[in-house]
Parts: sequence; C-alpha cells; structure tokens
Amino acid sequence: MDNITALGGDVYEIDTKMAGFSGITAGYLILSDRPCLVETGTSTSAPVVRDAIASLGVGPDDLATVVVTHIHLDHAGGVGDIARFFPSAQVVVHEKGARHLAEPSRLMASARMVWGDRLDTLFGELSPTEAERIVALGDTGAVDLGNGRTLASHYSPGHAKHHVGLVDSATGDLYVGDAAGVYLPETGDLRPATPPPDFDLKTALDSIALFEALEPQRLLFSHYGPVQAVKETLERSAEELRVWVDLTRQARSEGMDLDHAVAMVRERTKERYSAMTADEATAEQFELLSGAPSNVAGILHWLDRVSP
Repeated sequence: MDNITALGGDVYEIDTKMAGFSGITAGYLILSDRPCLVETGTSTSAPVVRDAIASLGVGPDDLATVVVTHIHLDHAGGVGDIARFFPSAQVVVHEKGARHLAEPSRLMASARMVWGDRLDTLFGELSPTEAERIVALGDTGAVDLGNGRTLASHYSPGHAKHHVGLVDSATGDLYVGDAAGVYLPETGDLRPATPPPDFDLKTALDSIALFEALEPQRLLFSHYGPVQAVKETLERSAEELRVWVDLTRQARSEGMDLDHAVAMVRERTKERYSAMTADEATAEQFELLSGAPSNVAGILHWLDRVSP
C-alpha cells in the first residue's frame, strides 16, 4: 500500500489520509511480539488504518494494544472504530482522557462547538469504547510490546492535559504527539500547537525539556513523520513557542481582538516557515496542521488566565 512506510525496528508509519489529505496525521504500527498501534487518526480514517494494519499481516485478533498520545480527534477519533475492528486490543490513554473514550458525548459536543459542520468532514464521530478495554496511565507507565520490549509513557501536558509522550525501549523512538509542535517534512518547518483550553507555556516548555532529558534516538511526529535531529528539533520547538507567545502577548497588549491578533501573528511569523511562501497547497496543509487562529486563541486563553 502506498500509505505505509517502513521506518526500521519493526516500526511502520501509516498515513491515515485525514480528510482525504496525505501527510496530515500519521499512525505508527509497532510489529513487535505484541503488535501495537500508536495513534488511530480520525474516525473517518479508521478504515484506511485498518486496511494498512491488515496488509502488514496483523489480523483482527492479533493487535494487542492501541495507544494514543492524547484524545484530540485527529489522534484518537478513530479509537472506537479501531477497537471494533480489532476486538482483542486494549486501548491505552492517560487517565485524564480515559473517560472521554468510554463516553465521548461531552468531547464531541465541545468539538462541534469549535468546528461546526466541518467536524463531520475533518474528523467524523468518535465512537465509545467499552470501559473494561481501556487502560488508564498515570504520569508514568509502560505498555508491554512483548519479549521484553516496552513503550514507556511520560506525562507531557502543555498542549493538552491528557497528553503523554511514548518511548520505545528497542528503538529509542519518542512518539511526541503534539507536545513538540507539528512538523512538515516537505519543507522542514516546525510550528507550535497551542490550542485552547489547555495550553500553558511553562508546562509546554517543561514537557519539551522532559523529552530532551529522555535522550531519544528519533522523534516520531503525529504531524508528521520521523525526525533524526532530536536536539535541534526540540530546541526549535521551544523557540517557536516563545515566538508565538511573545507576539500574541504584544497583540493583546495593543488591545487587538482575535481576528486582528491572528492576522498580526500570521504576518510576523510567515517568513519563519517556507511552507507559507511555497505553493498554495503546501500552505493550506500547514495551516490545517497548525492553524494560526487556534494557536493564537489558545495563547490568549492562557494569557487571560495568568494575566487577567
């Protein structure tokens, strides 16, 4: 299949084809003794992910674990569907997100308020997962991949209060979710992901520092793909956060409303990202991955909380 890339160490990147786009959201299949899927993508992507897993030789009863870095719908929206397709798999998530996978109505209502009718096209509907199949992680934990191999979980809020990073003991891969921002492999651009309501600058920077301290061999971005330059990339992640916060703080101090703040931050940052000056399709892809309105709104929400 053309949406599967072998990354070595029995790890396979699966392009979930979110909303029909390529290179937006990745899932990762670890073909260990106990096969594990990291990130499901959206509900509408679930059949694509199922078919990719099947093409790699994993049958309906063979998938042992599904792990999500957090419960935002581009990462976990397909959990209920994948759980139905693979009825023997446990679903692993941080404890602050577990109840929403079992009973997603509140999460879906909140998402619909943000996305409106676009929700159905972009994400679809998160189906509930039986509570007895959900394993809730604390601030640290481990997923058994079989034969002594584990996926160690590290609580990493800042982007979301239910976010974890995951380290593969065999490869040294760190699954960063959205805590290190979003990466566009076509251009090498990296931009923060700071949506409301959970963004917090100190916590986000602490999570990046934690990732550095873990000394991973490689970063695997959900948006999007593998990055070998670990130290440089995490330093850039922290720098980008500070740039966006400083600009948004300036816009707020000048009394700008959200629309004007977004326009100002977008204009002041566009030269940092070659994607924004590339072709229109690449710019649209980057904006979908890390939208300026969502980022600025999240930072403003945080500023209102810490500096009312």
